[in-house]
Amino acid sequence: MRESSGHRTGSGFSNPVIPGFHPDPSVCRVGDDYYLACSSFEYFPGVPLFHSRDLVHWTQIGNALDRPGQLRLPPGAPASGGIYAPTLRHHDGRFWLIVTNVSSDGNVLFTATDPAGPWSDPIRLPGVHGIDPDLAWDDDGNCWCTTAGVGQVRIDPRTGEAFGPSRRLWSGTPGAKAPEAPHLYRIGDYWYLLIAEGGTERCHGVSIARGRMPTGPFEPCPDNPVLTHRGTDHPLQNTGHADLVQAPDASWWMVLLGVRPRGGSPGWHVLGRETLLVPVDWVDGWPVVGELSTDMPAPPWQLYPPPAVPALDDFDSDGLAPHWVSLRHRPPEDCTTGMRPGWLTLNARGGSLDDTDATFVGRRQEHLSCRVRALVDTAQGRGGLAVRLDEQHHYDVEASPGEVRVRARVGPLHAVVASRPTPAGPVVLRIEVAEVQSVDDARTGPDTIRVGIEEPDGTFVELTSLDGRYLSTEVAGGFTGRVLGMFASMGAVHFDWFEYVPVER
Repeated sequence: MRESSGHRTGSGFSNPVIPGFHPDPSVCRVGDDYYLACSSFEYFPGVPLFHSRDLVHWTQIGNALDRPGQLRLPPGAPASGGIYAPTLRHHDGRFWLIVTNVSSDGNVLFTATDPAGPWSDPIRLPGVHGIDPDLAWDDDGNCWCTTAGVGQVRIDPRTGEAFGPSRRLWSGTPGAKAPEAPHLYRIGDYWYLLIAEGGTERCHGVSIARGRMPTGPFEPCPDNPVLTHRGTDHPLQNTGHADLVQAPDASWWMVLLGVRPRGGSPGWHVLGRETLLVPVDWVDGWPVVGELSTDMPAPPWQLYPPPAVPALDDFDSDGLAPHWVSLRHRPPEDCTTGMRPGWLTLNARGGSLDDTDATFVGRRQEHLSCRVRALVDTAQGRGGLAVRLDEQHHYDVEASPGEVRVRARVGPLHAVVASRPTPAGPVVLRIEVAEVQSVDDARTGPDTIRVGIEEPDGTFVELTSLDGRYLSTEVAGGFTGRVLGMFASMGAVHFDWFEYVPVER
C-alpha cells in the first residue's frame, strides 16, 4: 500500500492532499473512516481508492476496477477516454460506486462490503444517460441518480432499472457552460444540489442550489459560485468538481480538484488535476467555503501522519502495488513478476508508446520536482523509462543491447534526440524532472526534464534536457496528468527495481 498525503506545514497541512493525477474526488465517511475515489480515464486498473482518518493523510487501499470483466477499455480507446467521475457512497451497509465508462459501457454501478475490495461485477444502467452520475437515497428508500446537465432519474441500484425518463433539475448559473459533477445531499431540512460549472479549465467553479424535495424545485444560492479561482493569480487554479463530507465533530469539509500551473504565460500544469481539501461553514442555510490555499490550518482533530513511503520497488512481491497502472488493460502474460524472480518482466505488444496497445507500467507523477531510476536488462528486447501524457506526448529513454536512445514525441513530431553506446549488461536509466524556479521570460516552461544513464559509480550522464511544457495539458489537451514508468517496445525487458524520489528545490 502507498501513502499519499498533504504533508504537515507547521501546525497545518498542504494542498493538494492527494497530489498528482487524482481528479474528480468523491468522498464518504463511515464512522471515523473516510474513503475517497478518483477518475482513472484510460488507465487500468481503474478508480483508485483511498482511506484516511483525518481527511489529510490518505493511503491507497486498492483500485475498484481491477478485473477485465469490470473495466472494458478497447485497445483503440482514446487517451482521456475510459472512466469518468465516480461517486462513492455508503448506504444500507454497503459501498456503492457509480461511474461512466465513455469508451464502452456507459454508466455502470459497483458494490462492495469492503472498499478495499473485491468490488462486484458491473451493474449496467442503460436508462441513465450523460456523465458524472451521482447516487442519493431518500427516507422512503428511493434511489435518485443525477447526471451532468443536470438531469435526474429514479433507479433500482441492485438491478440497474430506471423508472421513467430523466428530467431536468437545474442548469446552474445562467450563461455558465458545462453544469456537471452533480452531488445531491439531504442536510437538515433541505436537499442540496452541488455542481461544477464553467468548464474544467481556468473558469471552473462550484455552485449550489437547494429544495425541499430531492426532485426539486431548486433555488440557487445567492452567492454562487461558492468557490472559484477564475480571474485570479492564485497558485491553485481550475478549482471545481467538489464533494461534501461531515466529520465526526460535526464540522464540514469539501474535497475538490485543482491544478498547479507553473512557468510563464499562460501557465502549464503537468501533474493533472489533483485532490484538494477546504473547510466549509454553514450560514443562513448555505455553505460558505473557507479560503483555499496551498498551506492550510490543521483540522481540529488529531492528524495521523502515515509511515515513510518506500522510494524503491524491488518487485519481490507476487503482484504489483495498487499505484501501478497500465494502458487500457494488463494481460498477465505481458506484465509479470513470476518469470524472473525479483524482477518485473514486460513483454512488448505495440512497437512504441505511440501505440495505444503499448506495454507500459507506470505511476503518477506527484511532485513538481522528482527523480526516477530503474535497472533495466534488455538482453532479450528493447525498452526503458518514459514520461507519458498520452500517445502523442511522451519522452522516453530506451535501451537496447549496446545503445541507449532518447526519443521525444510531441504531436505529429517524433525523433531520436540523443543516443549513446553502452557496454553489455543491465543499465541504470534515469529521468530528472526539475520545476522552473524563476520566470525571466513569459514563454518560460513549467519544468525541465533531464534524461540519461548512470555510470557504475552512480554518476549521472545527461544525454539531453527537454522542455516540460510539451508534456502539459495546455499543450496536449485532455484530462489526465503525467505518468512515469517502464515500457517494452520489443521482446522481453526485465526491470530489477524502480525508484521514485521527490526532490526539494
